[in-house]
Amino acid sequence: MVIDELGTSIEVPDTPARIVSLVPNLSELLWYVGAADRVVGVTEYCVAPPHGFPRAERVRGTKNPDVSRIVELQPDVVVANSEENRRIDVERLREAGVAVYVTDARSLTEATGSIEGVAALVGAAGRGGGVADAIRRAQDAVGSSPPVRPVRAVCAIWRDPWMVVGRGTVAGDLLVRAGFTLVAPGPRYPEVTLDDVAKDDPDVVLLPDEPYAFGEDDRGALDHLRARTRLIDGTSLTWYGPRTPYALRELNRLARSLTRARRRSAASAQRGHREPEQAHGRQDRSRPGPREAGRR
Repeated sequence: MVIDELGTSIEVPDTPARIVSLVPNLSELLWYVGAADRVVGVTEYCVAPPHGFPRAERVRGTKNPDVSRIVELQPDVVVANSEENRRIDVERLREAGVAVYVTDARSLTEATGSIEGVAALVGAAGRGGGVADAIRRAQDAVGSSPPVRPVRAVCAIWRDPWMVVGRGTVAGDLLVRAGFTLVAPGPRYPEVTLDDVAKDDPDVVLLPDEPYAFGEDDRGALDHLRARTRLIDGTSLTWYGPRTPYALRELNRLARSLTRARRRSAASAQRGHREPEQAHGRQDRSRPGPREAGRR
């Protein structure tokens, strides 16, 4: 008997032989801990690593999984997430007799616990513990190397309407630990206008490339703001797991570089000189690493 992160008890073998994953970052985690050869189903967005799941069938997307086909695959367990997947799909699978383990992380600490829980679920507790320990070490490292001052940030997550990362999210907590201060107006993913962003007067607007693929054209919509803009790897924010230690270090590096750039800008202004436009982030593209996966 196993209890998932929403408190539901499910029956799962000690080492499940047939696994379906409905969450891209959990699929990547299953590969990392050595369970890829037991994964028989993944979503269309579970693309990291490429060719990582030789036995897996694509069962549509995170929001519209092919429930009937998943049942036919006879999995020992399906791993899902309360934010990525719909409750109705989880309920339909359970009504069909399928064990579904739902994760529900709202902070980096909870995400680390989810990693350990999912790894233990599939009989790979040791490897999962290694990922969790690496995240904790990275947290300690960035905590000992903060920027000179917190960098006031807005991190977009969607456009039309504009939505941003708020409190009570893994992505938001990761940014805060890396040295940013979120100026979003509320929890989760609040909807905002660009006038709202202008009033909040952030130092930087972060534009991830997933789940919405922000690019250079989107930076142009923000030209009227005082804030710098930076294009970043979206999977670093939302795909918590093996890539999280790297994401923490790179986002911390970005926060510290923005602080240094602001100090140089202030010094230049005092001398009566204008810095090149690139120093204000209009042209440079800062990404925490190669994009290893597609949008969810």
